[in-house]
Amino acid sequence: MSLFKKLSGDQTAIPQRPAVETIALTALGCFCGISAVAALSEWLSMALLLGSFGASSVLVFGFPDVPFSQPRNVVGGHFLSALVGLVCVSVFGPQWWAVGLAVGAAVALMMLTGVTHPPATSNPVIVFLTQPAWDFLLFPTLAGAVILVAVALIYNNVARAGNYPKYW
Repeated sequence: MSLFKKLSGDQTAIPQRPAVETIALTALGCFCGISAVAALSEWLSMALLLGSFGASSVLVFGFPDVPFSQPRNVVGGHFLSALVGLVCVSVFGPQWWAVGLAVGAAVALMMLTGVTHPPATSNPVIVFLTQPAWDFLLFPTLAGAVILVAVALIYNNVARAGNYPKYW
């Protein structure tokens, strides 16, 4: 099959838009989750917020039943990806190829350990752009991810009929 034919797609129908109630509950959940992390960050005067948490909130509040949204994936994925970024920038320096290596290695490690969380793949990029100290693993990465999951645990079990999480 030619590349151009593949690029034309499978002609699959576009997915149906979620119900307005689902959209509203997702938006409110994202608001609660990110606001909680940001408020605690301000109250404690420490960094707890990462840009990648915005994308994580779409998953944990909009699609809480999928594997990528489970607590182990959110927390483990963010932690491993940030760790890989820190190791790569420490060993290789802020080289263009090293950030690509860090992202690829982070994806491989998440998949290998069963904690794949796509938004966490941006953490090595954040590390290369900001070149933080090693405490970046705890604050904001681990603490922020745990806070976001804690809010998702409460919110999803109050606002939705289903259970969150599906597994630990």
